[in-house]
Amino acid sequence: MVPMPQLHVLILAAGKGTRMKSALPKVLHPLAGAPIIDYVLRTAAALSPASRTLVVGHGAAQVREALAGHEGLRFIVQEPQLGTAHAVTQAAPLFQGATGTLLLLYGDVPRLSVETVRALLAEHQRAGSAATVLTAVVADPSGYGRIVRDADGIARIVEHRDATEAERAIREINSGIYAFELGPLFPALARIAADNDQGEYYLTDLVGIHRSEGRRVGALAAERPDEILGINGRGELAAMAKRIWRERAEALMASGVTLEDPDTTYIDAGVTVGADTVIRPGVTLEGRTSIGAHCLIHSGVRLEDTTVGSHVVILDHCLISGAVIAEHAQVGPFARLRPGTEVCPAAHVGNFVELKKTRLGSGSKAMHLTYLGDATIGENVNVGAGTITCNYDGVRKNPTVIEDGAFIGSDTQLVAPVKVGKGAYVAAGSSITKDVPAGALGIARGRQENHEGWVERKKNKQAGA
Repeated sequence: MVPMPQLHVLILAAGKGTRMKSALPKVLHPLAGAPIIDYVLRTAAALSPASRTLVVGHGAAQVREALAGHEGLRFIVQEPQLGTAHAVTQAAPLFQGATGTLLLLYGDVPRLSVETVRALLAEHQRAGSAATVLTAVVADPSGYGRIVRDADGIARIVEHRDATEAERAIREINSGIYAFELGPLFPALARIAADNDQGEYYLTDLVGIHRSEGRRVGALAAERPDEILGINGRGELAAMAKRIWRERAEALMASGVTLEDPDTTYIDAGVTVGADTVIRPGVTLEGRTSIGAHCLIHSGVRLEDTTVGSHVVILDHCLISGAVIAEHAQVGPFARLRPGTEVCPAAHVGNFVELKKTRLGSGSKAMHLTYLGDATIGENVNVGAGTITCNYDGVRKNPTVIEDGAFIGSDTQLVAPVKVGKGAYVAAGSSITKDVPAGALGIARGRQENHEGWVERKKNKQAGA
């Protein structure tokens, strides 16, 4: 097998994206859990190229900042933006002396698969072409450039507005995605003129230039035409997201997960779910969320960067971020678990309960209307309704410790830093400001007084007035 030549990837992402009507550069708009450009960069990285270069323009500083974590990614600024050929030309200084193949991608075409790109590169090498364009055969080619072939490959690419009736009948269209041999590329680009109504330099002119100099221009038709679709407006963004979410849903169902309504289940690329888990409608799974087997996730739940063990039940309308929920635990409904929370095996978090940086021990329960922040709670603890850990003193956050087997009565305030010992009880309605020793009963409330006849006296006084 002949080895592939050295590969370089150039991604065009300089356009303003006028139809998005947004201050945010188009390639940074979120698409099914990640910026549009991330999908293109993942495809490029999977090819293990010698270099990856992004041509930026509109919002260049924002794009650079957003992509700062992509190691080895180079940036070239295109200013002003004078067409696709002009954009590629801006990168010429980076490729002086370089050999091999330049793969041209677009920052707003996120669905292009690694398999299709590899097929394009293989065809480019097999045919020995100076350029190979990725095409697609579509039912309705209106508005797209048509691929006009002859016995030697592509004869020309004709824009729809310039095509004859016979050319408009051609259903093979230009994607704008190319594999170029680096040797003849930049000299040929220098010959392109901007003699059009837009005053721009177009890559399609390369076909005629290469052919006039005796070089072959080839093509490969994508097996899935939808891979070459770009995103220009918000409607296309929404439609693309729906396709991606549906594909992820199909993959989960194929792996043994039940999705009761795949069209209302929103799953990020990094999410994993175990077999025999059931996910009800309206669930959102984001970031690096991992869910074990035999779980039940009810409607309206949103999980972000959360690890869920097996046999867990999460009831309706919970918001959970950066938490760990162990096996056989139950959460919700209407619970909020914030980052740093750990719910241990068989623990229960009930309705309208919020936990932040808190460990709820095995078998422990906090079932109603409770806030537990910066707390360490042992095993088999019962936290009564309306309990609050008062963890903030106006300057710093302070810890609360509740040891194994303790019982916290309803409507209790635990003013941190404070500790409730093993097996201790705290009476309902208490404001605990000092440690409660193991096995003790802590009471911190005013003594009840009953004033007999007070209501009748009050009525008589009001009547007399």
